[in-house]
Amino acid sequence: MLKLLLLTLGICAISILLLSIRIILQKGGKFRSLHIGQSPEMRQKGIHCVQSMDRMMRHQSPHKVKEHTNK
Repeated sequence: MLKLLLLTLGICAISILLLSIRIILQKGGKFRSLHIGQSPEMRQKGIHCVQSMDRMMRHQSPHKVKEHTNK
């Protein structure tokens, strides 16, 4: 049981080390953003995150529904 636990911890440590090589070796290295709106390839195609696209479409629509706020 102890051997299995140590083996599992070793495999996890090695995988974390391999996944972070770029961050460790690069000066000022950090993980890339996974947000669609921050990807240069997606920006070139005009694709943004769903929330941003929804907000833009609501703002541009001449038929938008006037929303009431209860304050």
